[in-house]
Amino acid sequence: MTNTDTPRPAVDLLYRGHVADDALLLRSDTSDTASGTMHGHFSRFDAWYEIDSWLEGRFIERTVKGAFKKTMAENRSRIVCSFDHGYDQQLGDKPLGPIEELREEDEGPYYEVPLLDTDYNRDFILPALQGRLMDGRALGSVLGSSFRFRVIGEQWVNSPKRSAYNPDGLPERTITEVRLFEFGPVVYPASPTATAGVRSLTDHFFARQLARTGQHERALRELATFAPPSAATSTDPTEPVEPPEHSPEPTPTRSLTSWQVEIAKLRRRAA
Repeated sequence: MTNTDTPRPAVDLLYRGHVADDALLLRSDTSDTASGTMHGHFSRFDAWYEIDSWLEGRFIERTVKGAFKKTMAENRSRIVCSFDHGYDQQLGDKPLGPIEELREEDEGPYYEVPLLDTDYNRDFILPALQGRLMDGRALGSVLGSSFRFRVIGEQWVNSPKRSAYNPDGLPERTITEVRLFEFGPVVYPASPTATAGVRSLTDHFFARQLARTGQHERALRELATFAPPSAATSTDPTEPVEPPEHSPEPTPTRSLTSWQVEIAKLRRRAA
């Protein structure tokens, strides 16, 4: 069953990280190691990946070709490339460079961004992209790629049959149109299950936003209003909340305690 009226998640500004060899590359424009152009694909078309998020729910998702075409044509002048979505304490929302190329290719949305001649690009972004060590060796990028967007068009199959790409029979979302706001390199939060592909970073950056704006307690109260009872009362931060089989809507799968732990860590880091 396809349903375009599936209830929306708790937030509508979403983050997706892309883990792949071609997600974030650096091309040297000269023989100078202190210059270069970032390029790559920050997502993949027609590739299913699982979303397991407190704010979004648990389902599988894919983005189809054409989803970025309109936003790239109409909103390009307002799209920016920044580091860690502007949440880094040292760099803030400083731009990394102008967007010279932004287009859809068969593989996915493609970008080229020549780096500005700035101290933060020379001192951090370039060495991190190169994996440049103090002894002069370059081992490859230690950063990932991510983009921030809003879903404009989507199609849901709420009760799909189990399949090779969806062995648990999770609800399936196909994104047909997005509004792209920003993309760039990020430092991925630790994840023991991280593999090549796309994954949601919405929870991570939402928690960082709360830490930066001082809305921790109010936000936790609001989260508790839509948390299932087992999530609100759990004392184990790692205890998952099992959704019913073939849930007709995304189900929160993260305990409220785990949110408190993550936000507390971010508060201490910001202090």
